[in-house]
Amino acid sequence: MTIFYKHYSYLLYSITNFGLEVFVKMEIYQHKSRWKIVLASVGLLILLATLIYSNYLSNKLEESEQKNIVLFKMSIDKILNDPNYDADYELAETIRDFFSLPCILESDQGTLMAINFGPEKDEDSIFLRKKIEEFKAAGKVPLENRGYSKYIYYFNSPLLARIKYFPLFQVLLVGMFIVLGYYLFSTSRKSEQNQVWAGMAKETAHQLGTPISAIMAWIEHLKMTPNLSLEQSEIVGELTNDVNRLELIADRFSKIGSDPKLETTNIYDELQKCKNYMQKRAARKVSFYFPEPQNTSLTVNINQHLFDWVIENLIRNSLDSMDGQGEISGHIYEEENYICIDISDTGKGIAPSNFKTVFQPGFTTKKRGWGLGLSLAKRIIENYHKGKIFVKNSKLNEGTCFTIKLPKIS
Repeated sequence: MTIFYKHYSYLLYSITNFGLEVFVKMEIYQHKSRWKIVLASVGLLILLATLIYSNYLSNKLEESEQKNIVLFKMSIDKILNDPNYDADYELAETIRDFFSLPCILESDQGTLMAINFGPEKDEDSIFLRKKIEEFKAAGKVPLENRGYSKYIYYFNSPLLARIKYFPLFQVLLVGMFIVLGYYLFSTSRKSEQNQVWAGMAKETAHQLGTPISAIMAWIEHLKMTPNLSLEQSEIVGELTNDVNRLELIADRFSKIGSDPKLETTNIYDELQKCKNYMQKRAARKVSFYFPEPQNTSLTVNINQHLFDWVIENLIRNSLDSMDGQGEISGHIYEEENYICIDISDTGKGIAPSNFKTVFQPGFTTKKRGWGLGLSLAKRIIENYHKGKIFVKNSKLNEGTCFTIKLPKIS
């Protein structure tokens, strides 16, 4: 018996040690989310600084253009009011050609002459009248000229418009870069997580295999011991049940990361089986209300070992949240292309902000939890059964309802 208990202790140590390793990894994973917040904040600060500086440059350029239009007006005034106008006309044309801002000159008779709008638009009177209306609607006052034209309507250069729109263009580019980067990072991280979880699960199954086999051998040896008392026989029987359960757990771990075989199963029978197993291990003050198996079966394609793991995990979480008393209910119904299973309880409930977070690896509200159960449940339902699992509703101190959706058999 002493050697047997050594093997049994080794098995418990293997499971516990694995749990500690996972817990440490989960703590590291949770710290990563803080770094994401820090990096996102730094990125926003950089973007904000760029926007402020771009706005500063556009304002300075606009001030410079205001001064240029005044200089242009003064130069034209000076030349055209010079007694030697005919001689300086060519100089006036040169100043006009080198002037880069778009403007419209209006004579006393209402004749319009445009500069720097482009060859076609400079001759388009409808376009020019529209630009003058826009100028006045903006509350601007035209410069008054003497001799050459009555008014000068001036507009910002295309360069200033580009600088003003540059921050928006930059936000768009940075946004596209962030979305692309997040997608690639998320895809890479999920792929890495899949490999890590699959590797850890298979290694756990492998580590459990050796002590389980040894314990089974010792149990068989104990069964052949002569003159076993009734109490000893009962102990051997319970040990056999425990080892069978450990074999089932090891088998479940071994299926993580592989392509499990799905079989057509009556969902009522399977749910009832999970309920019976967990009810025996629940407090007496916890009531179970699950649908009885139907005469007409409702079938889905599932891997029984993995699906049972999910249901047992949900029921176990419900038991943990109720402190030894309350109700756990199961409900099965059809919805479009899915068979739906609701598992609800009257426990402590989940905050709305944590409806999605509860499925992340490492998230747990339990003092001794690892935060793996719901994460693995989500992987089993979505990756292996092509279904959905989510928090349907929950209220603090009133209860929680989880919903599993499995595709109908086509």
